[in-house]
Amino acid sequence: MNAAVTAPTLVLGGGLMGLSVAHQLARRGCTVLVISRRRSEAAGFVAAGMLAPHAEGLSGNLLLLGQASLERIPRWVAQIESDSGLGCGLRTSGIVVPFRTAAERDAYPTASLGQHLDRIGLEQEIPGLGPEWTTGLLFEQDGQIDNRRRLMRALERACVSLGVQFMEGAEVLQLLQADQGHLSGVRLRSAEGEEQQLNCQQAVLCSGAWSQQLVPELPVFPVKGQMLSLQGPREALKRVIFGPGTYLVPREDGLIVVGATSERDAAFAEGLTPDGQQQLQRGITALLPVATGWPPMERWWGFRPCTPDEGPLLGPGPLPGLWLACGHHRNGVLLAAITAELTADAITTKSPNNAMTTLLREFRWDRFSG
Repeated sequence: MNAAVTAPTLVLGGGLMGLSVAHQLARRGCTVLVISRRRSEAAGFVAAGMLAPHAEGLSGNLLLLGQASLERIPRWVAQIESDSGLGCGLRTSGIVVPFRTAAERDAYPTASLGQHLDRIGLEQEIPGLGPEWTTGLLFEQDGQIDNRRRLMRALERACVSLGVQFMEGAEVLQLLQADQGHLSGVRLRSAEGEEQQLNCQQAVLCSGAWSQQLVPELPVFPVKGQMLSLQGPREALKRVIFGPGTYLVPREDGLIVVGATSERDAAFAEGLTPDGQQQLQRGITALLPVATGWPPMERWWGFRPCTPDEGPLLGPGPLPGLWLACGHHRNGVLLAAITAELTADAITTKSPNNAMTTLLREFRWDRFSG
C-alpha cells in the first residue's frame, strides 16, 4: 500500500469508463489520479444510457460480458449513490424491439431471450407505434440509466468523496518506459500549456476513441454519432423503443433521448450535419409518429470507440504496467460496471472467479492478430 501512496495509479481519461475504474480502485484503497483532457467529448455524455445486451442483439462472448455487467449494475449503482449522495436515474423500463415481419424477428440473435409480441401486444406496450411494425420482442430484463444528466455527475462526486484526484484540461502526450520496458510515467501538457512528467508504475487507458493516438498498436477507431432529445408528455412512453437505426429512450420526466447515427467515415469531424439530423427525424416518424410534434430540446454529437469486432479491449496492454479499459463502441454504459470491477480486481491482484478471468482474456487487445 505504501507504493500506491507514493506512486498513484493513473487513469488516462475522465469519461464514464475512467470515472468508473477510478471509483472502484479508490474503493479498494488505491491512490488514484484521473487525467482528463476535455470531459464534454467523452462518449459517456453522448450515449443514450441503454442497458440492453438482449435488445441490442449481442452474441457470443460480448453477450456474456453484457449479461454479467447487467447483473452487477444494481449493486454498482447503489455503491455510486451511497458514495455520492446523488441518484443515477436507473430504470428497469424494459425495451421493445419492433420488426416488420416474423421472419426478421425470429432471425434476431437474442430472439429466444425475449417475449414475442404481435401487433396488438406492440400497441399495448408502445401506444402510437408506427403502422409498419407487425411484431416485436419485449426484453423486460433490459433497462436504462440517465448517464448524461445524472450518472456521470454522481460518479464524479463519488470519486471525489473517496479521495480520487483530478487533473483537468491535461493531454497525455506520451507513455514513458523504464529501461526494462515497464511503464514508468507519462509526459503531458497541462491546462496551462506546460509540459511535465508524472511518474507511475501502472496506469489504465480509458481514452475512448482517442486510445490509438496514445498507443498505436490498439485497433480503436472513432464512429461518430449524432443525437437529439424531445420533450414529451410525462409517461407518454414507458418502454424504450429500439428500432433499426434509431432508438427512443424515455426518461422519468418525459424527456425522450433519440439516437443515434453511426458514421464510420466521419473520423473526428465535429458538429451536427443535416444528413444526420434528418436520419434521426425519419426514425422518429417511422417508430412513433406522434413524437414528431414534440418540441426538440437539444442536439449533440460524439465519438464512439470502436474495434474490428465491436468488443472492448480489456486487461493488460502492450506495455507492462498499462491496463486497458477502452473500445466499448456502443455498449460503454452497459459494460462500465463489469469493466470497472474486472480492471480494479486485476490491478489490486484480487483475482475474479475463473469464469470472469476467462471472459477477460477473450477481450485482450491482441486477439485480432492470431
